[in-house]
Amino acid sequence: MPGRPAGPAPGPASGTPAGRTPENMPNGPVADMPPDGTVDLLEARKLSGVDDVLDALDRELVGLAPVKTRIREIAALLLVDAQRARFGLAAARPNLHMCFTGGPGTGKTTVALRMAELLKRLGYSRRGHLVAVTREELVGQYVGHTAPKTKEVLKRAMGGVLFIDEAYYLYRAENERDYGQEAIEILLQVMENQREDLVVILAGYKDRMDTFFQSNPGMSSRIAHHIDFPEYSLDELTSIGDLMLAEAGYRLSPAAEATFRDYLARRRAQPRFSNARSVRNALERARLRHAGRVLAGEPTAVTKDDLMRLEPEDFLLSRVFTEPPG
Repeated sequence: MPGRPAGPAPGPASGTPAGRTPENMPNGPVADMPPDGTVDLLEARKLSGVDDVLDALDRELVGLAPVKTRIREIAALLLVDAQRARFGLAAARPNLHMCFTGGPGTGKTTVALRMAELLKRLGYSRRGHLVAVTREELVGQYVGHTAPKTKEVLKRAMGGVLFIDEAYYLYRAENERDYGQEAIEILLQVMENQREDLVVILAGYKDRMDTFFQSNPGMSSRIAHHIDFPEYSLDELTSIGDLMLAEAGYRLSPAAEATFRDYLARRRAQPRFSNARSVRNALERARLRHAGRVLAGEPTAVTKDDLMRLEPEDFLLSRVFTEPPG
């Protein structure tokens, strides 16, 4: 899964619905259709390139059906709003600030990246880029340090999407000298007054985000879409591993398939399991063991299949198998 992208989302910037441009769509209707005219929604959808983004989301992320459904609903709303505007049907720009809740490695950053691209293609974002930050990039360590840091991040994010991971760390009620509240107040002001040029996505564990919103009702009232990212099932984790292996040019032997599944079942029951991130880490370590095994093996001449095939021993040396449970 992607880490913390900060550049423009991939994909062409063209393809906004007919008659509209990114510069004029969010700021009010520009009617170019007579009252008795018709618009072809299928054609508008094709021109927007929305399906390219949604298809990419399906390829990149296993499962997450509720998340993908909500993203499709948002895309449909924005596409229909664009066509309404062509008839002069005024509608305020919808509130697009969001909260993504779920455990680590469940695809929140990937979905945020695709959302930025989606908004660009539909004309609701000038730049379509994603700026991903945590508390450290927003909150200073002394008086007068927080405002410039927060404003600099907001400046970089304008025209796109600001993704704040583990957003609840902005508020630390136990520390009366903490400067996180100053960053929150600046964010609130920008989210309200400049929402036509910036979408903010807060992310983190659901229980902690709930507590954060209780302590900051002003922030809660500015979030329109609360999207929960469920934990992956064992079958989904296995499929994620298969995708990662295929991308890297590896495969599992039949015996290793069973071992890898056993590894995932054990690992997900242990502390600090991070879904897709833990899968990636496991495969990286398996590749290390595979390289050592192949290099030390006999004969020294190896085939392409030898260089691609992971075996059970590439996983069985993991502490997941060698250390007692707990």
